[in-house]
Amino acid sequence: MAENNLKARRRSDYAFFLPYRTRWSDNDQYSHINNSIYYHLFDSIVNTYLIEHCGLQPNKSPLIGLVVSSFCQFFVPLSFPQVLDLGLRVNKLGTSSVTYEVGVFEEGKDAPAAVGGYTHVFVESQSRKSMAMGAETKAGLQKIFAGTTRVDAKM
Repeated sequence: MAENNLKARRRSDYAFFLPYRTRWSDNDQYSHINNSIYYHLFDSIVNTYLIEHCGLQPNKSPLIGLVVSSFCQFFVPLSFPQVLDLGLRVNKLGTSSVTYEVGVFEEGKDAPAAVGGYTHVFVESQSRKSMAMGAETKAGLQKIFAGTTRVDAKM
């Protein structure tokens, strides 16, 4: 599915979900969730998945993921006190990089209110030099790989 057709995504396109209860402070002066909050949501689901399914220990892991690009397309405004479901999939999986996609759904809805994501490049935590991701990380990410593009060469 081309990125320009992300509005056509459905819940079934995502393999991992995390609920999120919006907060009053998520709203902006227009009474909808501020665009910057969406990136907080992306970080929350990606890092939850990495910790729970890929062995990431943020303060101890020898490799960390750095965001090198990000995007978000907004379709329906959301606001407090809505409950959201965040869906996660991997669209591209390389040797040292991964591109995530996150669907943001209003609880009970099948169509996304927004779709976004970012690309992580895994680096050695001290030197910040690009490194191949570990076997446990890669195996965990393969479980939610959507099959759009698989790249085994370094990205």
